[in-house]
Amino acid sequence: MKAAVYEGIETIAVRDIDMPVCEPDGIVVKIDACGICGSDVRNFHVGLKGNVAKQIMGHEGTGTVVEAGREVRAYKAGDHVAVAPDVSCGECYYCKRGWVNLCVDHKMVGTHWPGCFAQFVALPGVVLRRGMVHHMPEGLSFVDGAMSEPASSVLASQHNAGVGLGDTVLIIGDGPIGCLHVEVARARGASKIIVAGLMRLKLVPQFNPEMIIDAGKQDTVQEVLKCTGGLGADVAICANPVAKTQAQAVEAVRKRGTVVLFGGLPKTSPMTSLNGNLVHYNELRVIGAFSYPATAHQQALQLIADGKISAPKYINKQVSLEQLVDGIKAAETGEALKAVVRPWL
Repeated sequence: MKAAVYEGIETIAVRDIDMPVCEPDGIVVKIDACGICGSDVRNFHVGLKGNVAKQIMGHEGTGTVVEAGREVRAYKAGDHVAVAPDVSCGECYYCKRGWVNLCVDHKMVGTHWPGCFAQFVALPGVVLRRGMVHHMPEGLSFVDGAMSEPASSVLASQHNAGVGLGDTVLIIGDGPIGCLHVEVARARGASKIIVAGLMRLKLVPQFNPEMIIDAGKQDTVQEVLKCTGGLGADVAICANPVAKTQAQAVEAVRKRGTVVLFGGLPKTSPMTSLNGNLVHYNELRVIGAFSYPATAHQQALQLIADGKISAPKYINKQVSLEQLVDGIKAAETGEALKAVVRPWL
């Protein structure tokens, strides 16, 4: 079979390798589509976590089960499945409390096990038991299903933030993730959705938020206060890696409002500065958002199948294994809103 093998910093080669072996408690999946994630872009340039030197990346895969081990009951040949990367240990303090995304021994498909930038992938029993391999809703295409992984973290963050019926939600960040936040907030019942960003990609209008703020020309905080009669948003979500917007979010929410730090800051500059008096006197909640539980991945698949999340609006580039590096660069530059690898092209 063919696989795109990461062999070192900025070096990926398509190789003919042996078919993966199906373990007694595992499955083998024929991959039809695999999304290119922001972490794939980062790993391409800086290397894989855990000092893994050589690996098949790709962790947003969809495809068909072609073989199931003799001990497997939950999957069979012919099943359509979607794969998400996270695999928890099930034994640590956080796993025991159901916070599997915070597992201290967290591992990933595409890093610790061969991933989905290949024609076939073997998923061992530990991935089936502790990871996220879900049956796809009937009728959902493999390409659209590849959007389920990025959508999962958006769903989990808004669930934790309590976004709900009638809320005014401010989303700072107008890239694909910001647009996913628009769709999820609307699905959760938000009545007024405001998006602030630099509007470089011109994505936001097609998702019909109630208000768009061009942060390069307008004062985000003042525009939000004006739009809400001076009250502020119920929830502000920082869907970008910019510390300045986190400070703005604290100023743009109402008393007892919630600020979600969704986008991580660069490792070289991770510090942020928030108005502590506003947090204190206005009794604000400032919460982080990282990864998601398995239930979010299942929910994302169903929302895409139901059209609540419009996958085709994001996926605008499909590439072969041989074109993977081109796809990574397109994702990095913004040329591709969402690039998907098709191993059989």
